[in-house]
Amino acid sequence: MKKALPTLLLCLLLWPMAASAQTETDLELVLLADATGSIDDAEIRFQRRGYAEAITSPQVLNAIRSNAIGNIAVTYVEWASDTSQDVVVSWTIIDGPEAAQSFADKLMAAPRRAWGRNAIGAALLFGKELIENNEYTGLRRVIDLSADSANNWSGPPISVARQQVLDAGIVINGLAILCRQCSGRPVSYDLEKAFAENIIGGPGSFIITAENAANFAVAVRRKLVLEIGGKTPASRYALQNQAPGPLQQGEQR
Repeated sequence: MKKALPTLLLCLLLWPMAASAQTETDLELVLLADATGSIDDAEIRFQRRGYAEAITSPQVLNAIRSNAIGNIAVTYVEWASDTSQDVVVSWTIIDGPEAAQSFADKLMAAPRRAWGRNAIGAALLFGKELIENNEYTGLRRVIDLSADSANNWSGPPISVARQQVLDAGIVINGLAILCRQCSGRPVSYDLEKAFAENIIGGPGSFIITAENAANFAVAVRRKLVLEIGGKTPASRYALQNQAPGPLQQGEQR
């Protein structure tokens, strides 16, 4: 017992230092990008390019600067089966154009490593783990899941995973993707409705729809501006069945 006391005292003394080592940020954001079987390599690059263009855009950078701290922590993950989630770009603090460009360059350079059929539940829990085990303390915490379907072929049920994420105080937003040649709108169900009822959740959660290739980058940019600014769109369906047009509440070009 006497030998254990110094170790205990040392841990107690070091605990405030460890806690203070956490980097404060306005937002911890996990971008969960669809890399399932319906996505070919060209479409992987198309998605990545949309995010790369968005994260370096003046609109997104302005949203970052306008927050209390002036930076966000973001990571980009491609997800597929329950055993295939790949961190394409690890946690990065973005506080200006240089950091944003570095993130974008890494995103475009990395090889594809995620494959398999949809496992949305596993992807959500992977995002939760990334947030809970990073070195950042965010004023807000968000998981953003993109997908061209709401199916779940393996791993934990979406409902179970979703509830665990929400119980942890993490918001889930969604990007419903309908813009690829091999995919498009599911014929047997309403994708946005499935997102709204089964996937997204938490205060201010919303869905943005990318209807076609022309508005994919616009949809991603609008989504990021809303998330970074902590804005609640006028509708949960922040951009549904629309080509690029009038801005929604809390957005800017």
